[in-house]
Amino acid sequence: MTTVHFPDHLLTLDDWIALPEDNSRSYELVEGVLVVSPRPMSKHQRAIWRLAAMLEPQLPAGYGVLTETEVVIEPGPPTTVRVPDVIAVSAAGIEENRPRWNPEDVLLAVEVVSVGSKRTDRVTKLVEYAEVGIEHYWLFDLDDPVSLTAYRLINGEYELVGEKSGLAVLDLADTTIMLDLAALVSARG
Repeated sequence: MTTVHFPDHLLTLDDWIALPEDNSRSYELVEGVLVVSPRPMSKHQRAIWRLAAMLEPQLPAGYGVLTETEVVIEPGPPTTVRVPDVIAVSAAGIEENRPRWNPEDVLLAVEVVSVGSKRTDRVTKLVEYAEVGIEHYWLFDLDDPVSLTAYRLINGEYELVGEKSGLAVLDLADTTIMLDLAALVSARG
């Protein structure tokens, strides 16, 4: 029988970094508290990869896409580290092979809403990402019809800039992005 040891204190960024790698679950650190969730279901995972593939070739020059990558919202103490489903960041930073990102380096954070993450994605992360200055935040809801809610940081707060289904056309850093939302979940024969 394996014994699981849970932390008996609020974790620091150094504690977070020292955690052993474990891909069997999803982890985030929220105000020093380790939050453990099941890995995303297959439909969710496929949507993340398809979104990344659609998004990257349309990004402004010098940007690239990463999936499930750490963003240090607050180095602490207490420390908060989020792991958005998709982020758009500088291609130069990707080439540096960073293990985690600072919010000022993130152009776009994307969350695919799950049954267990609705409130966190729509309320908590919306506030956190705005407070640290991430310019664009998008939420994808995979329920039929697939929809996108897009926010842009204006005067320190997110303002709704689009609610879309079907074909979504959005502005991202003076670049027009077109996404076929149904293709995120459609079966391919």
